[in-house]
Amino acid sequence: MTPKTLTDHMHVDRYGDFRLTDAVRPSLDLQVVPRQGYRIEHYEDVRAGVRVPVLAAAVSRERLFDLFLELLEPLGPVVDVVLETSRDSRGAGHRDLFREDIDLPVLLSHFYDFEDLLLNDGCTGVAVISKEEPVELQFDEHKVLIVYARDLRPFERLLRQAGVARDDRLQLITEGDHLHATDPRHAAAFEQLGCRLGVAEAAGQVNW
Repeated sequence: MTPKTLTDHMHVDRYGDFRLTDAVRPSLDLQVVPRQGYRIEHYEDVRAGVRVPVLAAAVSRERLFDLFLELLEPLGPVVDVVLETSRDSRGAGHRDLFREDIDLPVLLSHFYDFEDLLLNDGCTGVAVISKEEPVELQFDEHKVLIVYARDLRPFERLLRQAGVARDDRLQLITEGDHLHATDPRHAAAFEQLGCRLGVAEAAGQVNW
Protein backbone atom coordinates (compact mmCIF):
# COMPACT_ATOMS: atom_id res chain seq x y z
CA MET A 1 0.00 0.00 0.00
CA THR A 2 1.38 3.38 -1.01
CA PRO A 3 0.54 6.74 0.60
CA LYS A 4 -1.32 7.69 -2.61
CA THR A 5 -3.41 4.50 -2.46
CA LEU A 6 -4.43 5.28 1.10
CA THR A 7 -5.15 8.94 0.33
CA ASP A 8 -7.28 7.99 -2.67
CA HIS A 9 -9.18 5.45 -0.57
CA MET A 10 -9.89 7.98 2.18
CA HIS A 11 -11.42 10.32 -0.41
CA VAL A 12 -13.95 7.73 -1.58
CA ASP A 13 -17.15 8.33 0.35
CA ARG A 14 -19.78 6.81 -1.96
CA TYR A 15 -20.62 3.13 -2.23
CA GLY A 16 -23.54 2.80 -4.60
CA ASP A 17 -26.26 5.08 -3.23
CA PHE A 18 -24.75 5.06 0.28
CA ARG A 19 -22.45 7.87 1.42
CA LEU A 20 -20.14 7.81 4.42
CA THR A 21 -19.24 10.81 6.53
CA ASP A 22 -15.56 11.83 6.77
CA ALA A 23 -15.16 9.92 10.06
CA VAL A 24 -14.54 6.37 8.89
CA ARG A 25 -13.68 4.27 5.87
CA PRO A 26 -13.81 0.51 5.24
CA SER A 27 -10.60 -1.43 4.74
CA LEU A 28 -8.87 -1.22 1.39
CA ASP A 29 -10.00 -4.76 0.57
CA LEU A 30 -13.62 -3.85 1.44
CA GLN A 31 -14.23 -6.59 3.98
CA VAL A 32 -17.54 -4.79 4.54
CA VAL A 33 -19.13 -2.75 1.75
CA PRO A 34 -21.08 0.07 3.44
CA ARG A 35 -24.81 0.19 2.75
CA GLN A 36 -27.94 1.56 4.37
CA GLY A 37 -30.27 -0.45 6.57
CA TYR A 38 -30.98 -1.52 10.12
CA ARG A 39 -31.06 -4.80 11.97
CA ILE A 40 -32.38 -6.03 15.29
CA GLU A 41 -30.62 -8.44 17.65
CA HIS A 42 -30.21 -8.82 21.41
CA TYR A 43 -27.59 -7.79 23.93
CA GLU A 44 -27.23 -10.47 26.59
CA ASP A 45 -25.42 -10.39 29.92
CA VAL A 46 -25.70 -13.91 31.29
CA ARG A 47 -24.19 -13.03 34.67
CA ALA A 48 -26.64 -10.19 35.23
CA GLY A 49 -29.53 -12.13 33.74
CA VAL A 50 -30.18 -9.34 31.21
CA ARG A 51 -31.36 -9.71 27.62
CA VAL A 52 -32.22 -6.48 25.83
CA PRO A 53 -33.30 -5.83 22.21
CA VAL A 54 -30.79 -3.80 20.21
CA LEU A 55 -31.32 -1.93 16.95
CA ALA A 56 -28.28 -0.97 14.88
CA ALA A 57 -28.57 1.25 11.80
CA ALA A 58 -26.27 2.49 9.05
CA VAL A 59 -27.70 5.61 7.41
CA SER A 60 -26.37 7.53 4.41
CA ARG A 61 -24.77 10.83 5.41
CA GLU A 62 -27.33 13.13 3.77
CA ARG A 63 -30.01 11.85 6.18
CA LEU A 64 -27.89 10.67 9.11
CA PHE A 65 -27.71 13.73 11.37
CA ASP A 66 -31.36 14.72 11.06
CA LEU A 67 -32.44 11.14 11.72
CA PHE A 68 -30.21 10.94 14.80
CA LEU A 69 -31.96 14.00 16.22
CA GLU A 70 -35.40 12.58 15.38
CA LEU A 71 -34.56 9.31 17.16
CA LEU A 72 -33.94 11.29 20.36
CA GLU A 73 -37.59 12.34 20.66
CA PRO A 74 -38.86 9.03 22.15
CA LEU A 75 -36.36 9.37 25.04
CA GLY A 76 -38.42 12.05 26.76
CA PRO A 77 -38.01 15.74 27.65
CA VAL A 78 -35.06 15.34 30.06
CA VAL A 79 -32.08 13.02 29.42
CA ASP A 80 -28.56 12.15 30.49
CA VAL A 81 -25.75 12.40 27.95
CA VAL A 82 -22.33 10.78 27.62
CA LEU A 83 -19.75 12.41 25.36
CA GLU A 84 -17.15 9.86 24.25
CA THR A 85 -13.73 10.23 22.66
CA SER A 86 -10.99 7.79 21.67
CA ARG A 87 -8.57 10.65 20.92
CA ASP A 88 -5.25 10.31 22.78
CA SER A 89 -6.28 6.90 24.09
CA ARG A 90 -4.36 3.68 23.90
CA GLY A 91 -5.73 0.61 22.19
CA ALA A 92 -9.53 0.32 22.25
CA GLY A 93 -9.95 2.59 25.26
CA HIS A 94 -11.92 5.81 25.27
CA ARG A 95 -12.76 8.69 27.57
CA ASP A 96 -16.35 9.17 28.76
CA LEU A 97 -17.72 12.52 29.96
CA PHE A 98 -21.11 12.45 31.67
CA ARG A 99 -23.85 15.03 32.18
CA GLU A 100 -27.10 14.30 34.01
CA ASP A 101 -30.50 15.97 33.62
CA ILE A 102 -30.33 18.11 30.51
CA ASP A 103 -33.46 19.32 28.73
CA LEU A 104 -33.73 17.66 25.34
CA PRO A 105 -34.33 20.93 23.41
CA VAL A 106 -31.16 22.38 24.97
CA LEU A 107 -29.19 19.27 24.04
CA LEU A 108 -30.53 19.37 20.48
CA SER A 109 -29.39 22.99 20.18
CA HIS A 110 -25.85 22.05 21.22
CA PHE A 111 -25.81 19.13 18.81
CA TYR A 112 -26.89 21.42 15.95
CA ASP A 113 -24.00 23.76 16.76
CA PHE A 114 -21.52 20.86 16.64
CA GLU A 115 -22.93 18.94 13.67
CA ASP A 116 -19.56 18.82 11.88
CA LEU A 117 -17.83 17.29 14.92
CA LEU A 118 -20.53 14.67 15.52
CA LEU A 119 -20.72 13.67 11.85
CA ASN A 120 -17.12 13.83 10.70
CA ASP A 121 -14.81 13.10 13.65
CA GLY A 122 -13.85 9.44 13.82
CA CYS A 123 -12.84 9.86 17.46
CA THR A 124 -16.11 11.30 18.80
CA GLY A 125 -19.30 9.54 19.82
CA VAL A 126 -22.28 10.35 21.99
CA ALA A 127 -24.83 8.37 23.98
CA VAL A 128 -28.14 9.76 25.21
CA ILE A 129 -30.02 8.00 28.01
CA SER A 130 -33.69 8.37 28.88
CA LYS A 131 -34.68 9.43 32.41
CA GLU A 132 -38.14 7.89 32.03
CA GLU A 133 -37.32 4.28 31.12
CA PRO A 134 -34.31 2.12 30.25
CA VAL A 135 -33.58 3.41 26.74
CA GLU A 136 -30.22 4.46 25.31
CA LEU A 137 -29.39 5.86 21.87
CA GLN A 138 -25.76 5.82 20.75
CA PHE A 139 -24.31 7.76 17.82
CA ASP A 140 -20.90 6.18 17.94
CA GLU A 141 -17.55 7.17 16.46
CA HIS A 142 -18.25 4.95 13.43
CA LYS A 143 -21.45 6.98 12.84
CA VAL A 144 -23.60 3.93 13.44
CA LEU A 145 -26.88 4.49 15.30
CA ILE A 146 -27.52 1.98 18.10
CA VAL A 147 -30.64 1.80 20.26
CA TYR A 148 -31.04 -0.30 23.42
CA ALA A 149 -34.71 -0.49 24.42
CA ARG A 150 -37.30 -3.05 25.43
CA ASP A 151 -39.68 -1.52 22.87
CA LEU A 152 -37.97 -0.65 19.60
CA ARG A 153 -41.17 0.11 17.67
CA PRO A 154 -40.97 3.94 17.93
CA PHE A 155 -37.43 3.86 16.56
CA GLU A 156 -38.28 1.41 13.78
CA ARG A 157 -41.17 3.64 12.73
CA LEU A 158 -38.88 6.67 12.41
CA LEU A 159 -36.32 4.69 10.43
CA ARG A 160 -38.94 3.36 8.00
CA GLN A 161 -40.34 6.88 7.54
CA ALA A 162 -36.83 7.98 6.58
CA GLY A 163 -36.57 5.20 4.00
CA VAL A 164 -34.24 2.96 6.02
CA ALA A 165 -35.32 -0.66 5.63
CA ARG A 166 -34.82 -3.55 8.02
CA ASP A 167 -32.26 -6.17 6.97
CA ASP A 168 -31.08 -8.51 9.70
CA ARG A 169 -28.25 -9.68 7.42
CA LEU A 170 -26.80 -6.15 7.35
CA GLN A 171 -23.08 -5.95 8.08
CA LEU A 172 -21.85 -2.85 9.84
CA ILE A 173 -18.55 -1.16 9.05
CA THR A 174 -17.35 -2.12 12.55
CA GLU A 175 -17.48 -5.80 11.61
CA GLY A 176 -14.53 -5.59 9.26
CA ASP A 177 -11.20 -3.80 9.32
CA HIS A 178 -11.74 -0.07 8.99
CA LEU A 179 -9.98 3.28 9.26
CA HIS A 180 -10.85 6.25 11.47
CA ALA A 181 -10.17 9.84 10.46
CA THR A 182 -9.99 13.04 12.47
CA ASP A 183 -8.71 16.59 12.17
CA PRO A 184 -7.00 18.98 14.64
CA ARG A 185 -10.07 21.25 14.57
CA HIS A 186 -12.16 18.40 15.97
CA ALA A 187 -10.06 18.21 19.14
CA ALA A 188 -10.84 21.83 19.94
CA ALA A 189 -14.51 21.40 19.01
CA PHE A 190 -14.80 18.38 21.31
CA GLU A 191 -13.54 20.38 24.27
CA GLN A 192 -15.91 23.23 23.41
CA LEU A 193 -18.89 20.88 23.27
CA GLY A 194 -17.84 19.38 26.60
CA CYS A 195 -17.81 22.85 28.14
CA ARG A 196 -21.23 23.64 26.70
CA LEU A 197 -22.67 20.44 28.12
CA GLY A 198 -20.93 20.81 31.48
CA VAL A 199 -19.71 17.22 31.38
CA ALA A 200 -17.57 15.50 34.02
CA GLU A 201 -15.21 12.51 34.05
CA ALA A 202 -17.72 9.79 34.83
CA ALA A 203 -20.24 7.69 32.92
CA GLY A 204 -23.68 6.50 33.87
CA GLN A 205 -25.25 3.28 32.68
CA VAL A 206 -28.78 2.23 31.95
CA ASN A 207 -30.15 0.04 34.74
CA TRP A 208 -32.06 -2.73 33.06
